[in-house]
Amino acid sequence: MASVRVEFGPMLRLAVPVVLSELGWMSMAIVDTVMVGRLGAAAIGIVGLGGAVFYAVGLFGLGLLLGLDTLVAQAFGAGDIERCHRALRQGLYLAVFMTPLIMAACWTVPAWFPAWGIQPSVAVGVGPFLTALSWGTLPLLAYAAFRRYLQATGHVKPVTFVLISANIINAVGNWALIYGHLGMPAMGPTGSGWSTAASRGYMALVLGGCVWYFDRGKGAGLFHERPRFEWRLFRRLVELGAPSASQISLEVGAFSMATMFAGRLATGALAAHQIALNCASFTYMVPLGISSAAAVRVGHAVGRGDRTGARLSGWIALGLGVAFMMCAAIVFLTAPHWILSLFSADGQTIAVGVSLLAVAAVFQMFDAAQVVTTGALRGLGNTRTPMLANLFGYWAFGLPVGYWLCFRQGWGLLGLWWGLSIGLIAVAIALVFAWVRETRNTDGSGAEAGEAPQVINIQSP
Repeated sequence: MASVRVEFGPMLRLAVPVVLSELGWMSMAIVDTVMVGRLGAAAIGIVGLGGAVFYAVGLFGLGLLLGLDTLVAQAFGAGDIERCHRALRQGLYLAVFMTPLIMAACWTVPAWFPAWGIQPSVAVGVGPFLTALSWGTLPLLAYAAFRRYLQATGHVKPVTFVLISANIINAVGNWALIYGHLGMPAMGPTGSGWSTAASRGYMALVLGGCVWYFDRGKGAGLFHERPRFEWRLFRRLVELGAPSASQISLEVGAFSMATMFAGRLATGALAAHQIALNCASFTYMVPLGISSAAAVRVGHAVGRGDRTGARLSGWIALGLGVAFMMCAAIVFLTAPHWILSLFSADGQTIAVGVSLLAVAAVFQMFDAAQVVTTGALRGLGNTRTPMLANLFGYWAFGLPVGYWLCFRQGWGLLGLWWGLSIGLIAVAIALVFAWVRETRNTDGSGAEAGEAPQVINIQSP
């Protein structure tokens, strides 16, 4: 118990600002949905479907940068700041490389909407919205690289500040560009895309300045020398990040595909789906933040050779995430009408949303278990297992079952959500078992019996 108390404080001090940052991140999508809600269900569908497409594509680039969690946290745990700098530089190169690929994909996808049976009232507005939103891709990826670095080196407060302030900028931009205030044209949902892109530019600039401020005078300093491209280190970052990118793309892509399926239903059903998904995504941000803290704390422990400490950090993070999501499930079950009325006054949309929130309540704790365990495994350097779990859980099981229930058995949107829930539960069980398997054999000194900690070496040859 003494060791639990010793670890609980640092974990909480790291997790709380990161959780607030994740909530700030999700708040942007919720604010966008609320502020276009006055334009009707089609506008909600445009923002929801456009956002789903962007994140299904863009999160692969963001996922590649998750390799920085392992590289920077383990280097920082070993006390080597210059190794941290070198890893971040390669992360920025990766952001530049991925940007045109992501933007091109975003501009191409809307052409397929008619073939997919998306409602015309929604499909016609998604292209302009996506075009505007995609111009924030490079700032978003640069922000992500700076954020991974700051979190892994223990500087989490700036991340919280930048997301809270960016939400204010985004809200003002929405007000001006959606409805035509402050001399701006009334652009409808497309204005929301431009506002979000501008907010991401602000986020990248502020966090880049924070990295410079905290690292000035430390070793060579991040910006005190030519940002050399290091192929072997770049490749190691991709090797670590690719499974994480695949995992997060598979997970978010499954829900994005569900949004595509929902787009084939009535416009009101798509609006209910988007609102309920925003609610579930908002609560998900808390265990997602705890997951990032788990990756950092586990990575620090591995970097200093403390395997028992790594195991303890993971279990404490898992307990925190599950406890919060138990509370979220209770709220979804007891106050669904109040939650949904914040987004829409349409009676049919609210009625469908109530049943969807009940399904969300069922999977809340499992959602916490799978995302926190993914972060803990990433701290160990294991990014492949979460990828495989998501591939089979969602795409080989959850989505097919959901499609079958929705369109073949006539359950509609509710069947789609039950299918995704079953897949999510399977992923959570698989990942918790993987964490137990990797951490169960420890001796009293903190070294794992039979296997050395997986410290990622990023030294040049």
